[in-house]
Amino acid sequence: MRIADFAPPDTAAARAARSIAVEYQSKAITDHAIRSWLWAEGFAVVEGLREFDHELLYVAALLHDIGTVTEYDNHTISYEHAGGHVAVALTAGAGWDADRRQRVLDVIVRHNWPSVDPEFDVEGHLLETATALDISGAHADALPPEFLLEVLEEYPRGRLADEFSACVTDQAERKPTTSARRLVDGGVVRKLRENPLERLR
Repeated sequence: MRIADFAPPDTAAARAARSIAVEYQSKAITDHAIRSWLWAEGFAVVEGLREFDHELLYVAALLHDIGTVTEYDNHTISYEHAGGHVAVALTAGAGWDADRRQRVLDVIVRHNWPSVDPEFDVEGHLLETATALDISGAHADALPPEFLLEVLEEYPRGRLADEFSACVTDQAERKPTTSARRLVDGGVVRKLRENPLERLR
């Protein structure tokens, strides 16, 4: 398994998602998004999941934290819902139908669920599993070590632990009924710091 095995979709929506991510997010958060997409594709291989929407997964991965940036933050809803609505607007411009736009919103929202059954939502399962690996180190032994190292070398973690800790703590304080509060109460700051991927750099 190599990065070269997973080419980003060459579509208007995928290119726009990457552009928005790079323009508005820090490098650490954007690299986290790209790693999450690569981990998701890797988990699909090791779990034998072949039938899923690669473009939708890519767009959702690149934009799953866009709701944390100042320009897209929403004071009344969770950052994952805010980011999902950014993806809805972006994919509407790319010509996606209403059902597929709803799917990208659902997948982004579900990345913060404790788990997602692949039979219920395969893309949601892959993104949740991938972000859990990148944030807390869950299932780090499920992907080949050489793939982990290659991805981390190409897209380094940088200041992700510090930046995301500050971001999710701020979200939890301002929006205590959202999933950010559950993440903070569940020890996400410690998990970021102790993530085994930090030691592979």
